[in-house]
Amino acid sequence: MRIVVQKVSQASVSVVPESEGDEPFEPRSIARGYMLLVGVADADGPEQVSWLARKIAHLRVFEDENGRMNRSLLDVGGEVLSISQFTLFADVRKGNRPGFTGAGRPDHAERVWHEFNKELASYGVTVREGRFGAHMQVSLTNDGPVTISYDTDILMK
Repeated sequence: MRIVVQKVSQASVSVVPESEGDEPFEPRSIARGYMLLVGVADADGPEQVSWLARKIAHLRVFEDENGRMNRSLLDVGGEVLSISQFTLFADVRKGNRPGFTGAGRPDHAERVWHEFNKELASYGVTVREGRFGAHMQVSLTNDGPVTISYDTDILMK
């Protein structure tokens, strides 16, 4: 799995309707917390889900009383806005058009993404989701700015 964590003071997502019959999507927003871009590969499963949810729930990038990044999402009662993002697997080594063959099959990726969100919520975190596979508009105010990326292929070795 590949995840980009952005510490935010606010974030929101809405879905761009692609046709008249599209299922309605109520825009979702969070206040203080993390906006996550989540990419899933076919090899990703419960081990990656569990590891990443624990790491992100306990990531200490919120300021303590001394102004040091020493508090976690759990410590500050923060929220998460989770956005599926297959383009985190963009391969740009050749030419100018990225390839996405490293991204998971849609059925697998959607299932693992939802499992990750549920695992993160099991820590007591409010998790709001975008819509898998949809054209979304995401807005955020990056706080810090703080942006951290995780790649389980590298970090779990």
